[in-house]
Amino acid sequence: MGGCVSTSSHSTCSSQSNGESVSSSCMGIRFPGRKRSNSDHVYVLQNLPSAPNRIFLNGKSNSSCIFTQQGRKGVNQDAMVVWEDFMSDDTIFCGVFDGHGPYGHLVSRRVRDTLPIKLLSFFQSPQLKQNVSGKTCFQRNLKTSRECDDSEKDCFIEDSQNSVWRDAFLNSYKAMDKELRSHPNLDCFCSGSTAVTIVKQGSNLFMGYIGDSRAILASKDANDSTVAVQLTVDLKPDLPREAERIKRCKGRVFALQDEPEVPRVWLPFDDAPGLAMARAFGDFCLKEYGVISIPEFSHRTLTDADQFVVLASDGVWDVLSNEEVVDIVSSASSRASAARSVVDSAAREWKLKYPTSKMDDCAVVCLFLDGMMDSESDCDEQGFSSATSRSIHSGAAIESDDGQKSEPCLQRNNTVRSSEDNKTYGGLADDDREIGEAVPAEDQNWSGLEGVTRVNSLVQLPRFSDKSPVS
Repeated sequence: MGGCVSTSSHSTCSSQSNGESVSSSCMGIRFPGRKRSNSDHVYVLQNLPSAPNRIFLNGKSNSSCIFTQQGRKGVNQDAMVVWEDFMSDDTIFCGVFDGHGPYGHLVSRRVRDTLPIKLLSFFQSPQLKQNVSGKTCFQRNLKTSRECDDSEKDCFIEDSQNSVWRDAFLNSYKAMDKELRSHPNLDCFCSGSTAVTIVKQGSNLFMGYIGDSRAILASKDANDSTVAVQLTVDLKPDLPREAERIKRCKGRVFALQDEPEVPRVWLPFDDAPGLAMARAFGDFCLKEYGVISIPEFSHRTLTDADQFVVLASDGVWDVLSNEEVVDIVSSASSRASAARSVVDSAAREWKLKYPTSKMDDCAVVCLFLDGMMDSESDCDEQGFSSATSRSIHSGAAIESDDGQKSEPCLQRNNTVRSSEDNKTYGGLADDDREIGEAVPAEDQNWSGLEGVTRVNSLVQLPRFSDKSPVS
């Protein structure tokens, strides 16, 4: 939907240089030119929905499309964002965030809105600019001879560039988790969110991620066939280094008997909460027992063979392989419909593979590296009628955790499950049932199914009472 993108010419993150800047020719890093004060930081947060070239609702931008769909577990806890011209004209920020726990939807939205700002704030640090300038001068003094090896120069520049971006992701993620811990209106004790974030700057792809959301790359091989390259690692508790850290911190890692393929993190003194990932924002009940918010960082230099990047939450990867997602995007009727095609395919696979389970939320971001999109209208490409498009823009606003209006509520064809329909879902936890939960029309044939979610991020909340349960 075109209404998701602001066309305002004013940006608080302008790439125009009005002050002192760091040379980008040597370090390959572009900084916003104007120094931002604390008041500017607040201004950006309060006006994010109207920030130029930023989309966070179903739709498309100049080089990407995004789509999310609520699953069968209640409110949609997935969030996503694409921010073009993020730091400069050739810089794009993309992120997918999968919330979990009672307030997971609030956590994921908060991270979606705040984490990019913290990344920008890191690059506004005068100390950072001084350090980068110092590295540049050191590199120039080190390579004054005409006989120096050009490949050695390139290696030095790349290492310095990666070092800056690694620090940027580490500091931003740390600051994000610290803010969640001290947030006055958001309880993150047993709620949290994953994050997979990438920054494309020219031919460089910088990635920071925690949890089990994933990013993949579609690239052409020597035979001109499109292949899938996994860019991130699903940080599950059974990974050797993750399990070792958790156990060293007195946390426990094991899978339940009825889901042996899902390792979880448990408190040392209670069979709770059963978190199905080793790293996450929030989840402070487990932060002393091995769950961390330190991101993994990686860098990739893009080539002409690279086609597009796909970021998605685990609702997609639970049922679709990397290769299947690449094939779906490549064969989509239009680039603007690619993200929705992936979600629709995931929904069909959930019904086929896990007919007695509740489908998870799905969120997909497709970033096309050539910067080109289709010319059709947004509504036609996304499969929405004009009436549906109008209802989206006029929908009721959801109140965010800080009292600001967030995003409109998409009405799902008036197919609302009644309280009588809720009774057919036997054996479900109370917090898994949403009174008035919207159900897509295409999912109406699920109403007679019973069962539990195949993979819940959390099994149950910790019990802190010493009283014995009443029999």
